[in-house]
Amino acid sequence: MEDATGNILASLGRVRLVDLTACDGLPTDNYKICVSTLMQSLAQYSAAIIQLPPTEGALLRSGLDSVRLFFHQRGYNSSEVVHSDDSHEWCKTSGYYVDPQMWLEMYDYRPGVTVTEPSCAMELPPSGLPDIFAVLGKVSRDMLNAISFSLNLRSCAFTDILDNIPLRSQEVSSSVLSACCHSRPSFEGAQQHSIASQDDGLLLMFSDQDQQMDKTLLTLVKSDRSCLYVKDMHGRWILVDGDLGPEDVVVYPGLALHQETAGYVNPAVYKTDVGNLQRCMFGRCSLVFKLMPKSVARLSSSEMRAAGHGVDAQFQVPIPVNDFMQTGHSVDQHFPKDTEPSSHTEQDSASFNSVMKKKNGSTRTKPLPPSKRLRLEAQRVLKERVQDIADKKGIKLRFCNIKECESHIRSLDSPCENIRTEIGWPQGVPFVHPHDLPNKAKLGFLEAYEPGWTASQQEIELSFTEPQ
Repeated sequence: MEDATGNILASLGRVRLVDLTACDGLPTDNYKICVSTLMQSLAQYSAAIIQLPPTEGALLRSGLDSVRLFFHQRGYNSSEVVHSDDSHEWCKTSGYYVDPQMWLEMYDYRPGVTVTEPSCAMELPPSGLPDIFAVLGKVSRDMLNAISFSLNLRSCAFTDILDNIPLRSQEVSSSVLSACCHSRPSFEGAQQHSIASQDDGLLLMFSDQDQQMDKTLLTLVKSDRSCLYVKDMHGRWILVDGDLGPEDVVVYPGLALHQETAGYVNPAVYKTDVGNLQRCMFGRCSLVFKLMPKSVARLSSSEMRAAGHGVDAQFQVPIPVNDFMQTGHSVDQHFPKDTEPSSHTEQDSASFNSVMKKKNGSTRTKPLPPSKRLRLEAQRVLKERVQDIADKKGIKLRFCNIKECESHIRSLDSPCENIRTEIGWPQGVPFVHPHDLPNKAKLGFLEAYEPGWTASQQEIELSFTEPQ
C-alpha cells in the first residue's frame, strides 16, 4: 500500500500494551494472539506499533510539546557540544548534543547523571523526561517478556543484562531517553541544507551510507512528523510512522537483542528522511528511548541454549557489553547487498512466522544450499508439529547434548527416554534440537513428523557436503 506521496505504508503489527502485559497463571488466548502479532511484525518488517493507555499517551504528547518548545527557544552556535562517535562514551552521554552531519540536535536524559552547562550552571531539560523514561522503560521490558514467551525462554530471561529497578546508589543508567529535533530552521546552516535537499534530498537520505542500526535491545520512538523508514524482509524501505494514532509508539529491535537471541531476532535497518521538512517551523521533534544492556553484563545467548534452541558458532562465545558496543557493526556485515531477500531473512521468517515458509518455486531467489533448506524445514516442523504435541501433553522440551545423547538412544533407561516416547521422537535420532542434528538425522526427524515428507519431493539432494 502507498500513500499520496508514493511511500510504501506497511501493515505493521499493532498491539495494545495492556494486552501485552504478562500475568501469573496460564497465558490467555488474547495474550498469545498479541505475542504472535508482535513477532510476525518484527520478522516481516523489523518493527511494530504499541498502543499505550490514554494517560501514558497524553504524557508522551505533552513531552513532545515540551521538546518542541525547548529547541525552538534554544539558540545554536558553533561552540556547542558536537556529538561524538567515540564508542567508549556510549553509556555516558547526557545533556545537549549536536550532530551536524544529520542536521540533528538532541538532549539525552540519563538517570544517575547531573547535566551542567559549560558555565557550570545546571541545564534545564525539556519537562517530563523522568516520567517518560519510566513509562517507556516499562513498555520495553514488557516487550522483552513477550519476546521471551515467543522463544519459549524462562520469565524475565533478560533481567540479568538489564539495569536494576530502581537504580542503586551511585549507579548510572545504561538506557537513555533522547529528545530529538531534526532540521529546525534556526539550526545554523539549515538554509543551505534546505536548498541542497530540495534537489537531492531523497538521494541524500536514501544513500547506503545513511543506513543505521542501533546497538540497543529495543528502541521506542514517538514523533510529531512521519519520516522514519525501516527496511523490511524484502529489502524495501517502509514508512513505519506514517499511520500512528495519538497513543502509538514505534518499536524496533537492535543489535544487542540480535546477539542475545543468537540471531533469532533481526535488528532493524532504518533511515530518517528529513528532505521534506524545509517548510516546517519546528523541524521534526521526537522522543527516542533506547533500552540498553548494562555495561558490566555479557551477551552470551545462554538463555537460548537453555531453552533448547540451536545457537550458531558466532553467538556461542560470550562478549562483554562494553566490547560489543565498541565493535563496529556495518549493515552489509549483517545483511549482504543483494537484489533479492537474503537467506538470513528467510531463516528468521521461518523461525517466527511459519505460515510464510518458502515453497519450491514460490520465490525468485536462487535455491538455498541443501543443508540450509533442511535446517529451515526442521525448524519449521519443530515449531508446527513437535512443540504442538509437547504443549498438548504438558511436556517441557529440554534437549540433550548431542554427544551425550548418542549413548541415550541405545539405552532403555536414559534420561530422555520417557520424553522421546511421549512425543513420538523417531528411533535412532538423538534427542537434540533439530538445528544441531546431522543432515541424515534431520531427514529421519522430518519424515517422522511430516506425513509424506521426503527429500525427493522437496528436491533436496542427499549428497551433502558437510560431514556426518
